[in-house]
Amino acid sequence: MSKTAEKTNVGVQQFATFYVSDILLGIAIDRVREINRLSEITCVPHAPTHVLGVVNLRGEVVPLLDLGLLLGLAKTQVSSDSKNMIVQAEGQLLGLVVDRVSDILTVSQDDMSSPPANVNSVDGRMILGIHTLPEDVVILLDIDQALANSQ
Repeated sequence: MSKTAEKTNVGVQQFATFYVSDILLGIAIDRVREINRLSEITCVPHAPTHVLGVVNLRGEVVPLLDLGLLLGLAKTQVSSDSKNMIVQAEGQLLGLVVDRVSDILTVSQDDMSSPPANVNSVDGRMILGIHTLPEDVVILLDIDQALANSQ
């Protein structure tokens, strides 16, 4: 790879984007293992409300979390568009229920804004940055921090 190509890619990151409610969110693509249709969910007694249960992913039991509840939004209403986004976080595979998947977005560090000043609370730490598109705003999540806040 030439030095010019290396410089061009510095500070560039790809995000898998998706919707939870009407909010467009992104998670670093290197954290996303796969995206599946929702399969049969096995409930776990006495689990926290954001834990929908577990799913069998080719013989591996994976916890399935309601990302909407984790983010302080309404409980996700599962529909035919809902997906199970399998992510690597906290040293394990976790499934996140999202309303619908959007696209892969490439964002340079220069095109990422800091979270607004009034979002400096604990919840604000789960936001890596904000990226504006012509017709929408993407909130880029730090998935580890978002999941750490849930415990």
